[in-house]
Amino acid sequence: MIHKILRGTLAIFKRDIKKFLSSPFIILMTLLIPVMYLVVFGNAFGGTLSHVPVGVVQEAPPYNDTPLFTSATYQLNHINQGSQNDAEKLLDVTVYPDEVQAEQDLNNGKISAVIVFPSSVTNDNEVRVYVDSSDSVTPPAVEAAVDQVLLDLRAKNPVVINKIYGDITFLQFFGVAVIMMAIFTSTSFGGGIALIKDRENGIHEGYLVTPVKRTSIIMGIIGSGTVRAFIAGFTIFWIDLLVTGLTLQSFQEFLLVLLVILIVCVGVTSLVVSAASRFSVQQEYQSVIAFLNLILFMTSGAFYPVIGMPGWLRWITIINPEYYGIHALRSIVLRNQGLNVIGQDLIALLIFSTAMIILGIVTYRRTLE
Repeated sequence: MIHKILRGTLAIFKRDIKKFLSSPFIILMTLLIPVMYLVVFGNAFGGTLSHVPVGVVQEAPPYNDTPLFTSATYQLNHINQGSQNDAEKLLDVTVYPDEVQAEQDLNNGKISAVIVFPSSVTNDNEVRVYVDSSDSVTPPAVEAAVDQVLLDLRAKNPVVINKIYGDITFLQFFGVAVIMMAIFTSTSFGGGIALIKDRENGIHEGYLVTPVKRTSIIMGIIGSGTVRAFIAGFTIFWIDLLVTGLTLQSFQEFLLVLLVILIVCVGVTSLVVSAASRFSVQQEYQSVIAFLNLILFMTSGAFYPVIGMPGWLRWITIINPEYYGIHALRSIVLRNQGLNVIGQDLIALLIFSTAMIILGIVTYRRTLE
């Protein structure tokens, strides 16, 4: 009896090992994904901030620059991070002619902080620092830089920090990103796996003798996957509001959130379907999806501001739909900003979605020919 059990166990073991070894692609992805976790996660989370855009301005009147303003501006623009060989600037300083323009750029997300120096160099005049407090990493770095510069200049002016969006917790910062996770998970288990199952069952062969065009097949799968992803994203959005205590200021913001979620769903679903159209085995598809999920989510700024990533990793965000989606949602929910700020995000998402739909159609056609 024991002999039969062991023989059966050995047979199943050999069968599964042979199946695993017969798929070099899966073996490659099995080894590649842990390496990518090490490289991407290690660099994307907790990196050194660099090139943080800040504005400096001297309050008026008078309009003549004080020695404090001139010296502090120079030193702020020359603070380096890291070792001497790979040191990068901490701040990219822009000098503004007036405080109103500087604060307007801060509210529109063009800069991360505004440092207002007093017109007099006396110690009683405070240095006012207005910071974008929608993340918990950048404001302390800017504050520390200002304190260090004033200390080096032996200026005893008090520093007053103004968080323009109040105290944003990490739960609120990260909660918005969870919406992207829900969208990707829903569409990867929905439209992508549905397409793979059809292929495994040979259903796609039936498409070739029916009047349904291949373009219609892809568009239909993307459409249904988008609906499922939208329901998941919208549900998580409401849960996010309840858990984090965030609120929307107007019905217009609510409509903008719906628009962003919808466009992100189209883009991510199109990406997943275009990837699924290349595979006929679920194991290969799932390994690729796990890889994409890692790359997209880790480089989206979900955990840590993108500005804290190394330069080579920031380039991935340019083609990352989740980055634009998270930035747009944070702009609306955390900063109460509108179309003038998220317009570029929406355009980038629309371009990405269009490209992925075309790629999915072309890829699906080729795999059937």
